[in-house]
This record gives sequence, C-alpha cells and structure tokens, in this order.
Amino acid sequence: MKSILVGGLLLWVASVACADAAAGKVRAATACAVCHGPLGLSLQPNVPHLAGQPQFYLVEQLRNYRSGKRQHEVMSVIAKPLSDQEIEDVSQWYASLQVQVEEK
Repeated sequence: MKSILVGGLLLWVASVACADAAAGKVRAATACAVCHGPLGLSLQPNVPHLAGQPQFYLVEQLRNYRSGKRQHEVMSVIAKPLSDQEIEDVSQWYASLQVQVEEK
C-alpha cells in the first residue's frame, strides 16, 4: 500500500513539473475566462472561482468532466476536447494565482 501511495505521489510530482502555466494562461483565456473570469475570479454567483485552487483538484475535476464521471452541461462540453497536457497546463495556471482574504 505504501509503495502505491509513493508511486502515485511521484507521478503527480512529475506531472506538475511538466505543466506549463504560460500555456495554461493562453488556453484559459479562450476556454475558461468567459465564465470563470480572466484571472479565475468569477463574477457569476453560480460559477466557482478557480484562482488559487490546488492543481491536483483542478486536474481531477477537469478529467472527471471530460470522462463524463462528473456532469455539467457546459463543463462537459468544454472539457471534452482537452488533452491531458492542456488540463495540466490550465490547472497549473489557476493554481499559480494567489488569492488573499482580508478581514474587515
């Protein structure tokens, strides 16, 4: 069991190292920005913010939309043509954005 976890962690680290945030930014501008905002901060109440989300979470969700495991009428269509590399890149871009919370 321990070797499976270590192997999975190594694969995840390798995929993060191969992700290209700059390419992800370009892809996000054409596929994601309309709903999620140009910097991953949505102005629509029923659309989640993507900025600052962990890369592994975004990758998992996009793959789930692409495979049909997770259903959403818009996201299923958007994610369907994305390659694994594009998913990694877009996820890296959003994960690289920092969000700050201030208490008033």
